[in-house]
Amino acid sequence: VQLQASGGGLVQAGGSLRLSCEASGITFDDYAIGWFRQAPGKEREGVSCISSNDGSTYYRDSVKDRFTISTDSAKKRVYLQMNSLKFEDTAVYYCALLVYVRFRGYSIPTVCGVMPSNAMNYWGKGTQVTVSS
Repeated sequence: VQLQASGGGLVQAGGSLRLSCEASGITFDDYAIGWFRQAPGKEREGVSCISSNDGSTYYRDSVKDRFTISTDSAKKRVYLQMNSLKFEDTAVYYCALLVYVRFRGYSIPTVCGVMPSNAMNYWGKGTQVTVSS
């Protein structure tokens, strides 16, 4: 599995960006895919994830009502629409995937918001998002 993230950049506070993650080599139907971020000096944190099984989603509290995760019809791309960006959203954003979430009984909030990020099976290279205040 390969994950290729793109769409980062420099934006003023209040602006918008859309991140895109292209997934290739997926041969299974049961997985969670989403976005994590790491700011300088901080731990990596789950931002938003979506289930391949039922489309259920998770958003961390600080991005609710501002960020929207979605996938294309073939589920080979996952997007993160980020609106009303804040300085504190500045970070390197990573696309990540965890396999067999339904088989293992994991909920999307658990995968994205509770489990340590290194539990994810696959990672893409990060894309920098910088929000100027």
